[in-house]
Amino acid sequence: MFSREKTRMITPDEALPGRDTPLQVNPEHVVLGTPIVPPFPDGTEQIVVAMGCFWGAERIFWQLSGVYTTAAGYMGGWTKHPTYEETCTARTGHTESVLVVYDPAQITVDQLMKAFWENHDPTTANRQGNDIGTQYRSAVFTSTQEQLDAVLASRDRYQAALTAAGYGEITTQIALADEAGDGVFYYAEDYHQGYLHKNPRGYCNHGFCQVGYDLEAHGQGTARAILPDA
Repeated sequence: MFSREKTRMITPDEALPGRDTPLQVNPEHVVLGTPIVPPFPDGTEQIVVAMGCFWGAERIFWQLSGVYTTAAGYMGGWTKHPTYEETCTARTGHTESVLVVYDPAQITVDQLMKAFWENHDPTTANRQGNDIGTQYRSAVFTSTQEQLDAVLASRDRYQAALTAAGYGEITTQIALADEAGDGVFYYAEDYHQGYLHKNPRGYCNHGFCQVGYDLEAHGQGTARAILPDA
């Protein structure tokens, strides 16, 4: 059994207050060696994805060619600089998120979304497997309108593939970052950054799920993302 309270999205006035001091992180990516905090190189773009526990989600994206850096954090809620323990109460409004900084000349939003859609279940509201609560909801927060349009189009294509295969409706929250809670991506504690690199046998429930997102057939085929070995 689980508490229904954890699957109810709180309102801003219900959110825990948090703190003014950011959580401290190592500014260097433990795998890529690139900065995980801004400023980022000119020409790169940022997008934030949430697909359940951020440990496995971050590893998926740091393996993609064209991704400059990634970071684990919290977004979509109202508590300032939340801790992991606070976020797990579902009283911050945040979802466990991954900041993805990428070079659009090397990888497209559609390619990023292929990895996103295929490696979690976007049809289960506020849960991924046994992880239950609004902090585990599926979400994409974009930094530009162009990104938002591309993500919405990818959702429609993937929904067509899910429907054709007999699966349910996508519940993913998709919004401009500025319109997601207080609009701020808060870095998670340092031990969460690159967690599955630091702990190779750590918990991860991500992997190919349901049907493929076919870039050429617009979601109607069975292609799947091929990622490097973990």
